[in-house]
Amino acid sequence: MSRRFDRDFTILFIVMLTIAAGNTALQSVLPAIGRSLHVRDNAVAAAFSVSALLWVLAAPFWANRSDRQGRRTMILLGLGGFAVSLSLCGAFLLAGINGWIGGTAAFLLFILGRLIYGSLGAAAPPAIQAIVAGRTTRDERTKALTLLGSAFGLGTILGPAVAPYLLLGSIGAVTIGLSGPAFLFALFGLAMFVVVRRMLPDDRTEALLDEPGSHGAANAYPSIGGQSSGASITAATAPRSEHIAMFDPRVRPWMIAGLVFGHAQAMTGQAIGFLVIDRLALPPTEALEPTGIVLMMGAGAALLVQWGLIPILNMQPRAMMLVGLAIGAAGCALTGIATSLYGIATAYALASIGFGFTRPAFTAGSSLAVGSEAQGSVAGKVTSVNGASFVLGPSIGVGLYEAQHSLPYLTAGAACLVLVGYCAVALKPARG
Repeated sequence: MSRRFDRDFTILFIVMLTIAAGNTALQSVLPAIGRSLHVRDNAVAAAFSVSALLWVLAAPFWANRSDRQGRRTMILLGLGGFAVSLSLCGAFLLAGINGWIGGTAAFLLFILGRLIYGSLGAAAPPAIQAIVAGRTTRDERTKALTLLGSAFGLGTILGPAVAPYLLLGSIGAVTIGLSGPAFLFALFGLAMFVVVRRMLPDDRTEALLDEPGSHGAANAYPSIGGQSSGASITAATAPRSEHIAMFDPRVRPWMIAGLVFGHAQAMTGQAIGFLVIDRLALPPTEALEPTGIVLMMGAGAALLVQWGLIPILNMQPRAMMLVGLAIGAAGCALTGIATSLYGIATAYALASIGFGFTRPAFTAGSSLAVGSEAQGSVAGKVTSVNGASFVLGPSIGVGLYEAQHSLPYLTAGAACLVLVGYCAVALKPARG
């Protein structure tokens, strides 16, 4: 690769990292904000469910558009949506924190701000993938896209890690407080917008020779617990030929497994901030740091599995799924009954280890179930399932949490146990 492409790749990597970190940072502090504004917990979950729904719907549209129009333009659109959305969300939360509007009104307006992120933020990742795919050889492409995809995983650690330290004080009589992370990540997004506009070549006017068949692919919604599974990389590198249905008999068991464990992961991840506040009996602002610790341990555990254990163990997808579901079930149940920060953090990390096995197992198993001509289509289905889990999953989890604090974790654990039995029967070992 040329020195110029190395510079461009670094810029694109930071863009992906910023988008993921900004979204998960806001997710990690929103339970505390909701409690501070006396808003019902399910309203907090709804804010992200709506955003995730729009992302799932918009991502394929932007992926196709990035191949036909200027890719830098799509990146700028995504970054612009990211920055504008966070700015508006911060402003609405600021109004609620300072009592200029009621807490419910602040959250309704906050949801409107999230609509911008869900609809426009999805434009950047596929365009970034398309640039990298087009400027690397086929031998280099998978490695480059895998490294690029790791930015989302790192963002899920970085966002919750830095969020507690982004709370701002007061400016005169105006208290910024918990709205600080939204404003500061909006500034990061704006800074990256300027960097991309000034330093990234405009592919509409400059001849950038793309490798034949290079394209971008829809990415799953960047969310707590939503580490990259590699499906979008397969979709971006596979030829587009055979189209298969979501519940084609060849992949149906894998799709069912993905939907169930994906919802279990989304349910438990979205409720964890509330669990820390209530189990540790902390004021909302004092719960941010322990919540960040729990989320960091969870994200770090999942990435350790995906980057370390899976390459070493060299397990088949079916075995990975069964082991991951069993570990995930135990971790979810233990999280539900934990009463200390150490207990919550270690149990949630155990659940994340389990899901760290199931996500790549879902991707690999679905891929191996079909021939080479259907790889792009099945990878798109995997990405859709991964994203769809974060549409209803958070609202279901928080709804169960409002009924009884242990319920989302015990329900998720039970669902994973039932799924173990189903997968043991329905999933066929890979032919080799």
